[in-house]
Amino acid sequence: MSVIAVAASPEVRELFFDADAWAALRRLGEMRLPADGADVGDESVVARLLGDADVVVTGWGCAPLSAAVLAAAPRLRLLAHTGASVKPFITPASFARGVRVTQAGEAMAYAVGEQALALTLALLHGLHRFDHALRTGVDWATAKAAPPRRELRGAAVGVIGASRTGRAYLDLVRALGARVLVADPYLSDAEAATLGVERVALDDLLARSLVVSLHAPVLPETVGMIGARELARMPDGVLLVNTARSALVDEAALLAVLRSGRIDAALDVFDAEPLPVDHPFRRLPNVLLTPHEAAGTVGSRRRAGDIVIAEIDRFLRGEPLRHEVRLEHLDRTG
Repeated sequence: MSVIAVAASPEVRELFFDADAWAALRRLGEMRLPADGADVGDESVVARLLGDADVVVTGWGCAPLSAAVLAAAPRLRLLAHTGASVKPFITPASFARGVRVTQAGEAMAYAVGEQALALTLALLHGLHRFDHALRTGVDWATAKAAPPRRELRGAAVGVIGASRTGRAYLDLVRALGARVLVADPYLSDAEAATLGVERVALDDLLARSLVVSLHAPVLPETVGMIGARELARMPDGVLLVNTARSALVDEAALLAVLRSGRIDAALDVFDAEPLPVDHPFRRLPNVLLTPHEAAGTVGSRRRAGDIVIAEIDRFLRGEPLRHEVRLEHLDRTG
C-alpha cells in the first residue's frame, strides 16, 4: 500500500478535509501525520515525515522540497497541494528527481470571483463610504453626501488577467449586465470572443473602465504592473479591486492616489500581512478592506480537498492528472 504523508497543521487539515474526505484519503493509502505540535515549516520535520512516503499533501507554511528533504524521501513521487500556487513548495531539484506536482487552485476560482463581485458592487454603491461615515460619527446629512453611485449593468469593467479567478469574475459581472474588457497577453481573440469580452491593451483598459479588477499571477513582468503611471491613466472615480496579489500594484503609488480621493479601492491583499494596525489604508473612507480571505469559503476549501483526493487516486491508478503543474508551466503561474 502506498504511503501518504500530510504535511499540514491540524487546523489546515480540518479546513480542507471533513470526516468523509478524511476517510476517502485514508482508503487510498497508509497515512503519515506530523507529530503533535511539530512545525511543518521546519525542513527537518518534513524530512522525517516523508521518510517512506510516496505522496505528500501540502498546506500553507510547509517547507519546500529542498535537496535535503528529497534525500530523506527516496520514494516520494507526487506532491499534491491543497492551494493554488505551488512555487513555495517545489524546487528545480524536485522536478529533476521526477516528483510530479498537482494543485487545487481551480477549487478557489469561484469563491474569489464571487468576492471580487461583492467588492465591486459595494464600491459601486458606496457602501464602504456610508459604513465608514456612520461608524465614525459623521452627521446624517454628511454621511449621505457620498460621490455619485453607479450600477453594474451597462458599466465597463476591466479585468486584468484571464486566469481562473478572472474568468469566474467576468462570468458573474457579465451576467449582471457589465461590458467586460480584458487585458491578458496570453488570451487569444478567439478565446475572448468565446468568453464574450473585448480583448484590449492594458493602457486602453485603464482609460476606459469604471471598475478595474486584478486577476493576474505574480510574474517578473507583472510585479508593479499598476504603478503611478497606470494609476494616472485611470479617470477620476474609477474603482479598483484587488483580490489577486499585492505585488501587482505599487502600494506607495496606490496609497498616494487613494489619499487624494480621486479613486476608490477594495483590497484583499497587502504588501505587509497581517496589515499593520496603524496602516494608512485603515483610516481612508474610500478604501474597503478584507484580510486576504477571498478564497476562504467553506465550499472552496472542501472542493480543494476533494480535488487533492481525486488527483492522488488518479496518480495511484496510473491515470492522467487533471491539475498537474509541469516545470514549463511555472513561468505563467503565480
